[in-house]
Amino acid sequence: MSSFEQSYAEFLEIHEKHRSGERKGRLVRGHGFAEKLLLQNVWWPLFGNFHNLHPEYEVYDWNRKSQFLDFAFLPEFGRFGIECDGFQSHIKDMDREKHSYAVNRDNFLTGMGWRMFHFTFDDVQRRPEICRMLLQLSLAPHLIRVDSHTSLNLKDREVLHLAWSLGRKIRPKDVQNHFKINFRTARHRLGTLVEKKLLRPVINGKDIRFYELTESSLEKLL
Repeated sequence: MSSFEQSYAEFLEIHEKHRSGERKGRLVRGHGFAEKLLLQNVWWPLFGNFHNLHPEYEVYDWNRKSQFLDFAFLPEFGRFGIECDGFQSHIKDMDREKHSYAVNRDNFLTGMGWRMFHFTFDDVQRRPEICRMLLQLSLAPHLIRVDSHTSLNLKDREVLHLAWSLGRKIRPKDVQNHFKINFRTARHRLGTLVEKKLLRPVINGKDIRFYELTESSLEKLL
């Protein structure tokens, strides 16, 4: 049995054991092939664990009507809903009323402090790298943490957050414009992250024009 399969089986067993009634029934009935595939193709390659992840998580709408998210990611720093949307159930078979309710539900949850992520089944199955990239881009600024090996002060974290959010190589000018500081200070902040092996300079001729995230920066992800 693979590492994923073993961890996945234990993951479901734990949640089934601690549930009863409709919450347990929904997990047994509602968690199927699409949800497992999202974990296998998207979540597991990024995190390698299911910490703080809850399948078929119960939430309530503005009328206190019970609904279930495919997954809820509930770390200390926020609440994140993750859905795998099939074309048949979420588009083809959805009438105007159901579509309106789905949109309003997401807006309500956003107002209640949730961040919602929707991935299509086609992308999860055929283009999982896109899903991983989008999920990582969205969660990375929240997941960057301080460890005992590399101390990140507030300014370091702010620059690293910006580098993740850009989705491309970062320039001193990006830091200068974003934080309203001079060019010399911006370059110094980037140099500090290079020293900590969280950024790598990209040399063009004799000049450093860009900086890219290193593999070590991924170790800052929980």
